[in-house]
Amino acid sequence: MLTRKELEFHISQGEGYNIEFKEAHSSTIGKEMCAFANASGGKIFIGITDSGIKKEIKITNKLKSEIQDIGRNLDPKMTIHLQEIDGILVVDVPEGKEKPYSIVGKFYLRQGANSQQLTRNEIKEFFQKEGLVLFDESPNQKFSFDRDFNESAYENFLSRMGVKTKLSRRDILKNLDLLSGEMIKNAGALLFCKKATRIARSATVICALFMGKTKTKIIDTKEFDEDLFSNYENAMNYMRSKLNTEFIIKGGPREEILELPEKALREALLNAIAHRDYFSTASIQVSIFSDRVVIDNPGRLIGNIKVEDLYKKSYPRNNLLFGLMQRMDLVEKIGSGLVRINEMMEEYLLPHPVIDVSDVYFGISFERPDLQKMTVEQRMKEYKKVTEKVTEKVTEKVTEKEKFVMGFIEKNNEVTIQEIVENMKISRKSVNVYIKKLKEKGLIERIGPDKGGYWKIIKK
Repeated sequence: MLTRKELEFHISQGEGYNIEFKEAHSSTIGKEMCAFANASGGKIFIGITDSGIKKEIKITNKLKSEIQDIGRNLDPKMTIHLQEIDGILVVDVPEGKEKPYSIVGKFYLRQGANSQQLTRNEIKEFFQKEGLVLFDESPNQKFSFDRDFNESAYENFLSRMGVKTKLSRRDILKNLDLLSGEMIKNAGALLFCKKATRIARSATVICALFMGKTKTKIIDTKEFDEDLFSNYENAMNYMRSKLNTEFIIKGGPREEILELPEKALREALLNAIAHRDYFSTASIQVSIFSDRVVIDNPGRLIGNIKVEDLYKKSYPRNNLLFGLMQRMDLVEKIGSGLVRINEMMEEYLLPHPVIDVSDVYFGISFERPDLQKMTVEQRMKEYKKVTEKVTEKVTEKVTEKEKFVMGFIEKNNEVTIQEIVENMKISRKSVNVYIKKLKEKGLIERIGPDKGGYWKIIKK
């Protein structure tokens, strides 16, 4: 409930994105409710002028009933909350859970301190932003089976699915829910096209190699504009050709290993292709710098999803396309992509990639290793040595990070927190958390003070 102090505060601040003043009840209140429901919610104060002067009104049951009816007349219906305070009627409109909302067939959205009716293009943009229009499930009116259909990509798709059938192409596409009448849906068009830009202007993957740590000097760039799988494969080949490769001989044919875990790069690239916003005019970009590899894809996180949620569950923007990529054994449904990427980086003794999100893109950055200090082979051997030693001693379940900490203590029982931080390339706070958990599990203890003391691994 709103307090008098809060009321005075709102009056002093004036109208804004989520605050509207009304001197009296009027027919425009409906559009304000609609706009707030389509935005992030807001409050309408009836009994306050536009200039913030109180003009107490007579609040009757009839008035309250009329305002409640306006909420019920929104499409879909909206439940609002009313409060009386010092002769002011406060109409609290929550953010709508079933956007978009309209009133008398018109859509409104909050823009600054005003409620504006949406134009056709603005409605379209709003639907896209809220994930209410799905690109991958929309029919592509430009696609011509005679001109655009890529038989090779189609055969590769069936092969990766392990499908052998006598069904016609049309029946297969229909059973995969890739047809809308006689038109192919965008998901199918992306997979089976000859040229991606005929499906969506930005459905390409742009790869670039830069000199140094900035985009000032471009050494090389390529834009891949074919079917979805070919673009993915070509982008991976580009990264392989530009990153350092190490040759390891294990008693047989030599094995080529990239400086960064290839599976982690594949996972990140496939995530970008599967989850990008195909309505955007920007392409997926793979940028290779002297110190890092960055994969950016257009599209903010959908809904109210936060980065930490991505480690627990998958939130596909393009459900139909994502399902087809699953059938091709390219992606998994469970939200384990980022977890697997982190684990792969740990095997190379490299820090977890940095996630960067904004209102228009999602980026993931991989730090490149200094191979002069430690080769890939040495990193992998060190990881194996550390985890094997710890596994021998640990019977209670511990995380990979906790095993790393125990490994450093095993090698040097006088190791400092700072030395562990520098070796693991994570924050001091994180190391302290791992140490606390290991102590709680009875696996390590500290003997003596921070300075001059030492660690002891407790044998079980």
